Amino acid sequence: QVRLVESGGRLVQPGGSLRLSCAASGGNFDFYYMGWFRQAPGKEREFVAGINRSNSSANYADSVKGRFTVARDNAKNAMFLQMTYLRPQDTAVYSCAARPWVISTAPTSSSSYYYWGQGTQVTVSS
Repeated sequence: QVRLVESGGRLVQPGGSLRLSCAASGGNFDFYYMGWFRQAPGKEREFVAGINRSNSSANYADSVKGRFTVARDNAKNAMFLQMTYLRPQDTAVYSCAARPWVISTAPTSSSSYYYWGQGTQVTVSS
């Protein structure tokens, strides 16, 4: 059983930056592909970014490419999401998720993830 805890969400002005963290415990962290998802009020959960087990390959939603960067530190059992040039439409609850690296389903599929954190609120507003 893997436990995931997100942190770093807060209110930020448009154009600002924010760094989210996801701390993992209870399993072999480097066994898992890790993803970030977000859900805005009244909308479906959507894939934001994902990183493979060796931190060598990342995937991004088109809406965040060039603005967000995902990374992980296996020694610290942690994953990060650096967000820049934030927009009001980035406002959402951001959650991290984990799935075994052997799963070949597209990383954008939320149903392919085994473990989820509780989420952290990011609000982009002036």
